[in-house]
Amino acid sequence: METETTATEVTEFYREMSERGITVWIIGGWGVDALLREQTRKHSDLDILLLESDCNAVIAYLARIGYSNVPRSDTRPCNFVMGNAAGREIDFHVIRYDDHGNGLYGRPLEAIFPAEALGATGEIAGVEVRCFSPAFQLKCHTGYEFDENDIHDVRALIQQFDLEVPHEYQGAIK
Repeated sequence: METETTATEVTEFYREMSERGITVWIIGGWGVDALLREQTRKHSDLDILLLESDCNAVIAYLARIGYSNVPRSDTRPCNFVMGNAAGREIDFHVIRYDDHGNGLYGRPLEAIFPAEALGATGEIAGVEVRCFSPAFQLKCHTGYEFDENDIHDVRALIQQFDLEVPHEYQGAIK
């Protein structure tokens, strides 16, 4: 049985990081719902983007409250998952800034998250959170084999923000 990550858990984690002076962005499915300012579906995990300089502090905090590494075939320093005994999982995406405020992902460099994409905010259960811009959130839903949750998220983004359907979704979204 898949564990659901609730809005309360997301906002509590976000507030805890903010109180510790740690900047995180809520991305993935919760990032879409933040942009939409309402929860539109269930979420099995929480995807976060954070700065490399804050990574050890977040790992230490989560370890203190019962989280540990979840081994996966795609685990690497810039992308890994931590989970707890209750089945809660947080999927880490780690960046560092360049001189222009862009987020650099991976060593060697795998992707650049434009500064303007990192400047958006949304809302989860009344709490304002940092998230990707709608256009960048849409872009992040491409380049891999998508599922029903991805179709739901892409449909919601294109409808709410008048964005074009990405090529790979054109058969799935009408």
